[in-house]
Amino acid sequence: MKPNVGTLDRIIRVVIGLGLLSLLFVLEGNARWWGLIGVVPLLTAAVGWCPAYVPFGLSSCGTKAKA
Repeated sequence: MKPNVGTLDRIIRVVIGLGLLSLLFVLEGNARWWGLIGVVPLLTAAVGWCPAYVPFGLSSCGTKAKA
């Protein structure tokens, strides 16, 4: 797997993931389980690869200059 998630993208994913996970503690009843969706952006940030980017050929990684 070639990394396709850049540094800024990773930071944004961590913030969003933690925000969604906080719903587990804020909401009540069955609605709070929607907070588990926050695991997805946290995992993609940790791995550095997003499967949703692949079909579209997207990448937020910077291009490396050739030496």
